Amino acid sequence: MTEEENIERAGDEDYGQYIVHYEDIPMEELAPDAWSHLVAGKEAVVSFLTIPAGTYFPVHQHVAEQIMVVVEGYIDQVIDGKMYRVNAGDVIVMPSNIPHGGYVRDQDCKVIDIFAPLREDLAERAAGAKARMAEQDSADTNIRPVGAH
Repeated sequence: MTEEENIERAGDEDYGQYIVHYEDIPMEELAPDAWSHLVAGKEAVVSFLTIPAGTYFPVHQHVAEQIMVVVEGYIDQVIDGKMYRVNAGDVIVMPSNIPHGGYVRDQDCKVIDIFAPLREDLAERAAGAKARMAEQDSADTNIRPVGAH
């Protein structure tokens, strides 16, 4: 018998403890028309961000280290006063408190951002979006077809 054969298969009721389905992650607007699926754990936040062409993220800084994976398109990323062209497939590692921002110019860009330690502002937005989604789901279950009693 192999080690894998000794491992119990997780049931549907187990998935919610550790697994989040991407399509179930609520969206939050992080900049005008730039929408993100935010997932917060206890120690880190992940942002699946879709950024439309013409978007600018002003230079800012935060305590959290930020790792950005460019999935589609490109972004002209300002890091510590210098501009870097970052293309799909590139990964940026930005240390804590480094000034950074970005320009998405003539094509949309998709990135995955990982922040650690936890960015409280993003964790709060993720929790708020999740709560709004739960309220909507609850409201949807109260809708009854015409003629239902």
